[in-house]
Amino acid sequence: MSAANTPPPSGRPTRRGVLAGAAAEAGPAGTAAGTAAAPAAAARITEQPDRTGGHARATVFKNVRPYGATHPADLTVVDGVITADPAPRGAKIVDCEGRIALPTLVDAHIHPDKTAWGEPWVTRNPASSIAGYTEEDVKLYHALRTPLDKRADRLMGHAVTQGTRAMRAHVDVAPAYDLVGVEGVGSARRALRHALDVEIVAFPQHGVVRTPGTKELLEEAARTGAIDRVGGIDPIGFDEALDEQLDIVFGIADRHGVGVDIHLHERAATGVESLRAIIARTKSLSLQGKVTVSHVFCVPGLPERELDRLAAELADAGISLTTVAPSSDLVLPIDRLREHGVEVGLGSDGVRDSWSPFGNADMLHRSHLLARVRDARLDEELEAAFRTGADGGARLLGLPEADLEPGSPADFLLVRGECLPQVLVDLPQREMVVRGGRIVARDGQLAGG
Repeated sequence: MSAANTPPPSGRPTRRGVLAGAAAEAGPAGTAAGTAAAPAAAARITEQPDRTGGHARATVFKNVRPYGATHPADLTVVDGVITADPAPRGAKIVDCEGRIALPTLVDAHIHPDKTAWGEPWVTRNPASSIAGYTEEDVKLYHALRTPLDKRADRLMGHAVTQGTRAMRAHVDVAPAYDLVGVEGVGSARRALRHALDVEIVAFPQHGVVRTPGTKELLEEAARTGAIDRVGGIDPIGFDEALDEQLDIVFGIADRHGVGVDIHLHERAATGVESLRAIIARTKSLSLQGKVTVSHVFCVPGLPERELDRLAAELADAGISLTTVAPSSDLVLPIDRLREHGVEVGLGSDGVRDSWSPFGNADMLHRSHLLARVRDARLDEELEAAFRTGADGGARLLGLPEADLEPGSPADFLLVRGECLPQVLVDLPQREMVVRGGRIVARDGQLAGG
């Protein structure tokens, strides 16, 4: 299948080059990775029937090694929460046979509406600007055989099987699509609500101002309660209307009580100007804690003194950031930002869409990529990359951190391995995924509601 039946010639501008250009008209990134073979049937995790008799829902996950602990332990779960109390009589027993338990992860930035995941191969066409890529988005949307809601459900379900417990989904809103993407991802969210928390962002990929009709669609999506956040994109570099775009986006957020998440690919002084305008709007409307800026390519490479000053301003405004770890020169300085109190989430970005053939919606793999682009070598550096994928996004979405301790939500995945750093490097198959104490996936397949 081809988005427009024309093969891409060699020597064209690359997607990463567009992202990294001084004018920065950018888009999603991702990389595929292989997975380990499925275990033999005899080695699969076994469970006994539930005998709770309709009382508290209780399960004991026996012989678990939290974070790769030397000696196995039991995790007792009652009504979706890990407890230190003895298991109630009749609790279900799941023998985990010494597998490592790790918290499930949060995808803080993904575009499930654009995906061709599971579709026949797509031959992508040349593009060298945001406008060019958005044209390819529209062509692919019309070329794909599977309806958007089914494609989104397929990808989001796959994310669950790889250990994702929540995501923030950016969904294109433009006259070319109307609100089909919002409706389709909303349908997938409902279908997977037993396994996955989803925030929906109405994302104006085609521009807020430059594409007439977009602001009305954003308003409608917020007014009807179909979205959790309203988005924006490069107010200066793409929309060429800094004040007008931010007035529209923040006005919608203020009127309808939704959050904000703005794509900011602009670099250098242009990006900093947009970022400071976002900070000012956030504070003037008292939207602290409800605003995120994604990518933020103007932040990496800032001189330390300027970075510290900007980070302090972001923290004071309660603004969080997300990165997709596209490269060593574009990944956010997560540790320095967190020192100032700025939360940073990690995301998959686009998954096998018109922008890129890569991506897999696997947040353990994305944490692996984060460690690689940050040149992680020490165990604590590898663990920090995992924690960004597991905890950073949880804080952005207002979810409790899953730390496998009493009082924590029983959200974890099970793998075979030695320790957390080794698991992050080797990326073994997720043999079981547990959400709220329920098994929601086994060996790469959803287990039902």
